[in-house]
Amino acid sequence: MSALTHFDAEGRAVMVDVSAKDETDRIATARGHVAMAPETLARIMDRAVEKGDVLAIARLAGIMASKRTADLVPLCHPIPLHSVTVDLVCDPGTSRVEIVATCRTRGRTGVEMEAMTAVSVAALTVYDMCKAVDRGMTIGAIRLTHKSGGKSGTYEQI
Repeated sequence: MSALTHFDAEGRAVMVDVSAKDETDRIATARGHVAMAPETLARIMDRAVEKGDVLAIARLAGIMASKRTADLVPLCHPIPLHSVTVDLVCDPGTSRVEIVATCRTRGRTGVEMEAMTAVSVAALTVYDMCKAVDRGMTIGAIRLTHKSGGKSGTYEQI
């Protein structure tokens, strides 16, 4: 049985024991987007959404969510985050809000889930704040685009 598994000898779910792993600098970046009607994007860009500044609130929501990843994802390790950035950019050409989150720590396990959680919650926040004017929005392409640190090395999405 592998030392890095979510199952014990009896097949029960457990949190992976990472205590023997070395502490290293760990960085992960995730991306995603919210696609919407051009009119909805224009309202976001003009800060004309009744609930407030969509991009600022979604940024804050993503940062806050990344810090709660272990509470949201079963068997995910609670880890101290040294830095979290969440950037949201309006792209009128595709009628999307593009979201990029980067999380950093020094520890025994990576921050991929924290970056993916930040993007997911930021996207859900955009949807929630704009759903009254555009229920047809879609959230998509949430993916890991960079990971460094740890035994498995660096990953870059091609």
